[in-house]
Amino acid sequence: MVFYNKYLKSYVLIDLKMNSLKAENLGQMNMYLNYYEQDVNSEDDGKPIGIILCAEKDKVMLEYALGGLSNNIFASTYTYYIPDKEQLINEVKKVLNDN
Repeated sequence: MVFYNKYLKSYVLIDLKMNSLKAENLGQMNMYLNYYEQDVNSEDDGKPIGIILCAEKDKVMLEYALGGLSNNIFASTYTYYIPDKEQLINEVKKVLNDN
């Protein structure tokens, strides 16, 4: 999916992976970001941002695979269920208290 953030003036590319994150997924996103930066962006656009949502990620593999890349690529896991209202409120309170 591709979105445009008007405040950042950047394209945001989102890739949803049903399985665990693989190094080739990062390479593919890097290719997409390079394409957008070179062929799609206008002069006043910022660098595109890549987000990969996956079922699982290996932090060590992610660190090595992203090392040395100048593109903005982020990877995160997703949940298979939506928490009920009370769970969601408790999680938000927990995050706010930790900060």
